[in-house]
Amino acid sequence: MRKGFRPTITDVAALAGVSIATASKALNGRQDVRDSTRQRVLEAARELAFQPNELARGLLSGQTRTVGLLTSDSAGRFGIPVLLGAEDAFGAGEMAVLLCDARGDAIREQHHLRALLSRRIDGLIVVGESTDPRPSVSSDVPVPVVYAYGPSEDPADVSFVPDDVGGAAMAVRHLLAMGRRRVAHVTGPAHYKAARDREEGLRLALTEAGVAQTGQTLCGPWSQRWGRHAAEMLLMAEPEIDAVFCGSDQIAAGFVEIARERGRRVPDDLAVVGYDNWEVLSTETRPALTTVDMNLEMLGRTAAQHLFAAIDGRATPGVHRMPCELVIRDSTGRS
Repeated sequence: MRKGFRPTITDVAALAGVSIATASKALNGRQDVRDSTRQRVLEAARELAFQPNELARGLLSGQTRTVGLLTSDSAGRFGIPVLLGAEDAFGAGEMAVLLCDARGDAIREQHHLRALLSRRIDGLIVVGESTDPRPSVSSDVPVPVVYAYGPSEDPADVSFVPDDVGGAAMAVRHLLAMGRRRVAHVTGPAHYKAARDREEGLRLALTEAGVAQTGQTLCGPWSQRWGRHAAEMLLMAEPEIDAVFCGSDQIAAGFVEIARERGRRVPDDLAVVGYDNWEVLSTETRPALTTVDMNLEMLGRTAAQHLFAAIDGRATPGVHRMPCELVIRDSTGRS
């Protein structure tokens, strides 16, 4: 084969001694081609090292093998791992990905939706900025849609979210297994579903064990500053606590800082658990934080795999809660 030669379907058809239409049918697996003819075309394609043109193949199949990723949190802590996991799955499936960031703006989101549809995407993943339900776009989009991290408000849509109730319960069961019985709770703003779900998980685990929560749940911003402030209040009001479950690693890092300043040894006197496994904090806090990992890359990969299924007509409606993982480090001691 001469250097720089790129075979076309015309070359394949000529070598196989068939028409271009017959060669196209054989290469695309159409049934209305005799087996002997199909074999001849495939052998010609192999001999010429023919690679089908993806655009032409897409026009024949009605698919472009292109998907959209629409996010409101591409620069945030939670959106990036979801996007990485989804892109990883799409790459394995040889799908091209178009990423758009709406930045939490509904008008910008509609603009991006129109732009993505103009590119004839086969499907769309919408990545939320929190686990709060968000408005559905599925009725406005003529292709399958899967929602990741932030579920759709429409139960008929396909959504994937972390199981925050289960993750929190797992964290508190760990504290109880370590012999702690005076467990307090400091978390984020009460209007966040994540904060409410994590509190529900805490109460579930304590109730199972017949243990009462120490003090009231303290709610505030998702920040280290709030963790420090909450520690000041809690250690003064409930000095007997021997464990605290924090709704985020930021809160936990702030709490540990003040506990240490107040002479409470972590984990000897006070065990602390965070949430999110944000490693820039969880591994750098002293002692390193035991925390809950939401497995967001796995969540993104799973959402992408279910988008493949939806494109093939096998949608899985409903909110699917993905299991979390407890990462045990020094802030709770090691069994």
